[in-house]
Amino acid sequence: MKVVVVGCTHAGTAAVSQMLASHPNIDVDVYERHDNISFLSCGISLFLDGRVQRLEDMFYSSPEALTKLGAHVHVKHDVLKIDAQTQTIVVEDLVTKKVTTVAYDRLVMNTGSLVTVPPLKGIDSSRVLMCKDYDQAQQIYKTAAENKHITIVGAGYVGVELTESYASTEHVVSLFQNHQQILVHSVDQMLSENIAQRLVDHDVDMHLNERVTGFSDDPDGDGILVETATGKYPTDLAIVATGFMPNTDLLAGQVDMLPNGAILTNDYMQSSNPNIFAAGDACAVHFNPTNENLYAPLATNAVRQGTLIGLNLLEPTQKYMGTQSTSAMEIFGSTLATTGSTLAHAQSLGINAATATYEGNYRPDYMPSTAKLTIALVYDRDSRRILGAQLLCEHEIAQSANALSICIQNKNTIDDLAFVDMLFQPNYDEPFNYLNQVAQVAVAQECQRGRSQTHYSQQAASEL
Repeated sequence: MKVVVVGCTHAGTAAVSQMLASHPNIDVDVYERHDNISFLSCGISLFLDGRVQRLEDMFYSSPEALTKLGAHVHVKHDVLKIDAQTQTIVVEDLVTKKVTTVAYDRLVMNTGSLVTVPPLKGIDSSRVLMCKDYDQAQQIYKTAAENKHITIVGAGYVGVELTESYASTEHVVSLFQNHQQILVHSVDQMLSENIAQRLVDHDVDMHLNERVTGFSDDPDGDGILVETATGKYPTDLAIVATGFMPNTDLLAGQVDMLPNGAILTNDYMQSSNPNIFAAGDACAVHFNPTNENLYAPLATNAVRQGTLIGLNLLEPTQKYMGTQSTSAMEIFGSTLATTGSTLAHAQSLGINAATATYEGNYRPDYMPSTAKLTIALVYDRDSRRILGAQLLCEHEIAQSANALSICIQNKNTIDDLAFVDMLFQPNYDEPFNYLNQVAQVAVAQECQRGRSQTHYSQQAASEL
């Protein structure tokens, strides 16, 4: 069997590794336009602020490693066309410029995503950079080291992480966001305002609800002007972090996709064409909290989906479980961790959702030290199912988001979480763990609203 893998970052690396482990006799050809694979773009901000000393450490595999597994790896090769009907691809060697046609039995689409670049005047300026891959990261590091004032356009995860990194390295930083809150797809207003204030406290010049309309040369200096409807702001360098879009034009009109181009797959990572598999930023995910297909470009989704392709390549073996899009970031010494749906997203779908908020210390006051913890727990008032959570603390509480992800995956309710067994040890928590406590707040909240009937998940109910 001939398998062609198009693109090889997280999903591609995982897919090739697993398919050759499961099926060592298949013939695998990997085509990657860059000269590297498996770059962890989440490490860019760590490199910029000095927590990671070598950008090269952000690679966890290599073409040589996949070759040792038995793959034929073709770097600096660009796939120009995919014909699903004839099961062929047209590929160009970017070094020799030779173009060849290659047939396949199975095709694995791991082409990832592109930075969503708005059609702005001046976007092609050498002082306007994107942030996604290894080459861009190198350019950002070199250019930013030579410039004092950095402007970030976009305040999602990437934009906020870059802002925090530059604010921690003696740069002057401005942040533009065309929405009234930052991290709008990750947290609700309360924690968004908390994080925004932390940025302001570290001298970040915040511009919320202000859309960037273009860039132009600064007549009074060597930098550029960031243009909005309300003014022109001088800066030395601008970095665009306005989100990502699936890079799937090669399969447009040949497989089913979301309106944004994300490839739709079944439980075994097959597209609507059963001989074409897709994973990672090129495809949609099934978002368990709200039972919908949507676009959530995360490395965690990519490696799971890629691994599943390797397992399911020849026959359906292991089903895709969907995702809660669980994630975390460090912001000026505090941990922000999220899982599942925000309240705003759930309500936009017509779900009768509410939030319970817990604010307290993560462990007892009598310990030598403790830290304030804020948790926002999103739940469905009708079914009492947990839909999402956002946690913020100076103590490292990221793994608690993983615990809540399991709750959402298993369709647990606030009643399940309120009294589920969790350890108590004063070094770590209170007699009731903080996850118990936020669920107890939710239960009490519903009682006050006249909804005192408890509901347990099917598994928990069967054990009562």
